[in-house]
Amino acid sequence: MKPLRHLAAVSLFVTALSSAVAVSAFAADPVFAPGARVGMTPLVGLNKARTFTGFETEDHGVKVLVTDLPAEAYGEVANAFKANPAGTAGIKPETLETPAGLGYYTIENGKDGATNVRRYSMILPGPTFSGYIAVQVPENASKIYTDDAVRQMFATATLRTEVPVDEQLGLMPFKISELSSFKNVRTLAPGAALILSDSDEKKGFEIAPFMIIGVIGSTAASPDDRGRFAQQIATTIPGVRDGRITMSEPVRIDGQPGYETRIDAISGKDNTPVTIVQWLRFGAQTSVRIIGSSPRDEWSKAFPRFRAVRDGIQPKA
Repeated sequence: MKPLRHLAAVSLFVTALSSAVAVSAFAADPVFAPGARVGMTPLVGLNKARTFTGFETEDHGVKVLVTDLPAEAYGEVANAFKANPAGTAGIKPETLETPAGLGYYTIENGKDGATNVRRYSMILPGPTFSGYIAVQVPENASKIYTDDAVRQMFATATLRTEVPVDEQLGLMPFKISELSSFKNVRTLAPGAALILSDSDEKKGFEIAPFMIIGVIGSTAASPDDRGRFAQQIATTIPGVRDGRITMSEPVRIDGQPGYETRIDAISGKDNTPVTIVQWLRFGAQTSVRIIGSSPRDEWSKAFPRFRAVRDGIQPKA
């Protein structure tokens, strides 16, 4: 009888813990990972992740990733669901009401290396973006983080239109002390890239001055290679068509070696003629990349703003 009593006790413990995990989804206010616009009430045992935007258990086994997708992504998923409610490849999307609106989510089995995992994903409607949540639960945690528990966590998902500017700036690996009166500040990749703009993603950033500031994980191989490196990197600026480099020369930025490259190009869905400046500040293994783009007829007013932001970027102590 003792083994049966032991199994019964274990069963009761697992049931109680699973219930605690589920109840926690309704017991606290939504939590936003630093820089994220998607938030939720994380299940018991999930804390803010250190190496990605989201939440994870202490042993890093259970992971919850949150991110933004383009605004049209939600509509594409909704249309696909309506066209084929049964789903494909045995994966049937389901709907769920959330504070952010009607979410579409899926559940499937997979592998993470040799480990069997359960994967969950949900997409949410946003004003200028789609919210996205992806959860991975290893088999050894599936009795605690059950389908029902994850679903109840999904049911708490919400969105915030704006992330506090100080929160976003605090994630960057350098200080930014000057924002030059840009109307919008938004993280493109938390801790890696930031956009300052006078327009927004719905209207299109390129119709007004904007800047992208970030770190790239490479640098020029030698001082003699900086010009080639700068021009090569300039060709990767997204959304630019018919680009023509009009100037590229070495500069000093805050006492460090850098390179300034200017480009005339066409950008955006409305084929806006733009002038772009790219500054690279070279480090030992990485480079700070600062891009400023302006409609060509606003360039003379925009360039001093770009330069002021550039000069306000300082290393963190």
